[in-house]
Amino acid sequence: MSEIGVIAVTAAGRAAAERLAAAWPGEVEVVTAQRPADALRSAFTRCRSVVAFLAVGAAVRVLAPLLADKRSDPPVVCVDESLRFAVALLGGHHGANELAQRVSGVLGCAPVVTTASDSAGVTPLDAYGADLGFVLDDPGPLARVGAAVLSGEPVRLEGATGWPLPALPGNVSADLPEGEAAAVIRVSDRADDPAGPRKTPVVTYRPPSLVVGVGSARGVTAEEVGALVDGALAQAGLAPASVRALATVDLKADEEGILAAARERGWEVVTHAAADLAAVEVPNPSEVVRSEVGTPSVAEAAALRTAAGAGRGAELVVPKRKSAAATVAVARLVPRGRLAVIGLGPGARDLTVPRAVAELERASVVVGLDQYVDQVRDLVRPGTRVLASGLGREEERARRAVEEARGGAAVALIGSGDAGVYAMASPALDFAGADIEVVGVPGVTAAVAASNLLGAPLGHDHAYISLSDLHTPWEAIERRVRAAAEGDFTVGFYNPRSRKRDWQLLRALEILAEHRPAETPVGHVRNAAREGERVTLSTLSDMLAGGVEEVDMFTVVLVGSSASRIVAGRFVTPRGYRWKDVG
Repeated sequence: MSEIGVIAVTAAGRAAAERLAAAWPGEVEVVTAQRPADALRSAFTRCRSVVAFLAVGAAVRVLAPLLADKRSDPPVVCVDESLRFAVALLGGHHGANELAQRVSGVLGCAPVVTTASDSAGVTPLDAYGADLGFVLDDPGPLARVGAAVLSGEPVRLEGATGWPLPALPGNVSADLPEGEAAAVIRVSDRADDPAGPRKTPVVTYRPPSLVVGVGSARGVTAEEVGALVDGALAQAGLAPASVRALATVDLKADEEGILAAARERGWEVVTHAAADLAAVEVPNPSEVVRSEVGTPSVAEAAALRTAAGAGRGAELVVPKRKSAAATVAVARLVPRGRLAVIGLGPGARDLTVPRAVAELERASVVVGLDQYVDQVRDLVRPGTRVLASGLGREEERARRAVEEARGGAAVALIGSGDAGVYAMASPALDFAGADIEVVGVPGVTAAVAASNLLGAPLGHDHAYISLSDLHTPWEAIERRVRAAAEGDFTVGFYNPRSRKRDWQLLRALEILAEHRPAETPVGHVRNAAREGERVTLSTLSDMLAGGVEEVDMFTVVLVGSSASRIVAGRFVTPRGYRWKDVG
């Protein structure tokens, strides 16, 4: 099945289709037929998503008889003849909105997204928890519950605590008494609703929280395994849709009865070595089992080990049950919180990468320096808790972000540039353990932004050095500067000069001057990609003669190697290759 089927009728459409195919190699299939309608029908039935260079009305008339369910129909985007708009026509929250954004990024058109939640900046309920594996139990009440969320009516949230879910607006609350709720959003792996029949509409999501452990004798049938598993889940009141995997010992990796039972239910099979299972403490060990397979427990130990590996812990919710030739147990995982460490880039919004925007939109908590938080407030969804603080509190922000993630939240810890370069990733990961998921989002660094404004100073080997001796002794900094000078690196200086530290940059330049010519290019950029941007190209001798006075903490300084030069007013460091004509 092709990823993206593209239909084009006119010469302009065909040219645009070729641009998409070139931008997304291996993803695009240009679908052709004698009649455009037949090509569109073919793409809709064969491809995972569709881009049609057709009028919206024409596409609607062709596709209307083929529509079945928005969760299974492929998303469709229509692009007009003049390439002005990419319209998310069908399946907005199931891929069309994102596809419209991608198409717009290639063709330069404007994405048109009309789904109500996206227009209001609210987390869409039909995709709520989808990236965590949540399954919507019954879509019937979804429209009524979604309308209550968007209209500001009181909505009760149940069972979501601990799951790193995106924020919902302030009218959605776990503290709302049921009698005051106009609707209910429920996250539960229980097949029944303990509240019983409700007068208000309820939408239920099944989290992937359960692991079924299975042990068996050789030659067990799929029917026996399936009956034992289904009976255990039913007796415990657990939803099969919340089972994330079936687990067993690796000696049973080829046991067809177990494999077939898992296939019939759409479950992944996970196996563990007997020695690993033997290390798991269980309530019902068996020495007979130990003598046969090398571990006193298969079903309980496999369920607990798999669930704990997928979360930050596990509990046994169904102890071992037996049939003639099989055993089963069920464990429930304790979900991990999520910490996304995000670099926003040097300042300009178009230099903030799309993945950073997506992570901000899925966060329930945003932690950052107040000025960086202000920079992205428009990207933060309604209901997100924002924890902003001032300069000099980096450790406090890092600790708070990790603590929030340990509590089960989806946390975005933000900083400028790239979070891993003189920024928040290092202190945060110093505190973060294996009990949370950590995601790093790269960003455009200040040095890279400055480099592109100056020319190509980083064209060959280079080193970054911070001149701040607040946490690093100056003696260590000077050794690093001298090593970079002796190694003939292009050097980027961060934190070069402040009111209280006004001599370190000059000393660093003096060290570099001992190893390279006086005419070596030096560029410094203040507020790269921000308001008040200032780009200055100078030389090492000019900087030593007083050029450092313009430099402050908002400036990045780049000093060339001995091979660097100024070409047509641009700072260039040659790549060092010997270019040869071929042929």
